[in-house]
Amino acid sequence: MYAKQYEITLPAYYDMKIIRKRVAEGGHVLDDRAGLGLKAYVIRERGVDGSPVNQYAPFYLWNDTGAMAQFLVGGGGFQNIVRDFGRPVARHWAGIACHAGPARSATPQAASRRLVPIPADADPDGTGLGLSALIEREVEQLKRLSGQDGVHTAALAVDPHHWQLLRFVVWADSSEPDEEATERYKVLHLSAPGLGDLPEGRSW
Repeated sequence: MYAKQYEITLPAYYDMKIIRKRVAEGGHVLDDRAGLGLKAYVIRERGVDGSPVNQYAPFYLWNDTGAMAQFLVGGGGFQNIVRDFGRPVARHWAGIACHAGPARSATPQAASRRLVPIPADADPDGTGLGLSALIEREVEQLKRLSGQDGVHTAALAVDPHHWQLLRFVVWADSSEPDEEATERYKVLHLSAPGLGDLPEGRSW
């Protein structure tokens, strides 16, 4: 499993109906994309759920990194973003764990993201295993969170370049139960052709 997200921050006066129309007309294109676990077409709107910006920020969980690469640089779809908005930074994370929640069969309406740095002093006893212990705790926390009512899918991933930890949760109705979220989103559409192929539990 591999996670990817790009964030297109739009002007404060931008009419977000344009993005809603874009997704309504084209969101189905990836509904049957081979190698894709899920794509959540998510937005943030200035002044809603504490967001300071208008933003279009699609989030992906890929089962096949080759399919992800083809999407990004092989003419597989990302060229439409480049054409319309310029080329945003595509952040990516190696998957650690994923869980189906009680609301897996629902049509999701919200998502939450917690993106935090992994402390440089995460190895207090000097064994080199402090990072592993931290990840174990995060995996257990993800498992507990995924059992909450309203959770569709919960995923945990790591960026080993910037040493950041990502938790992304797709919700049936509201992301409020995720009190640690750093960002909250509205889900406009979910493409999930390989949802059943995403790993259940830890990836190793």
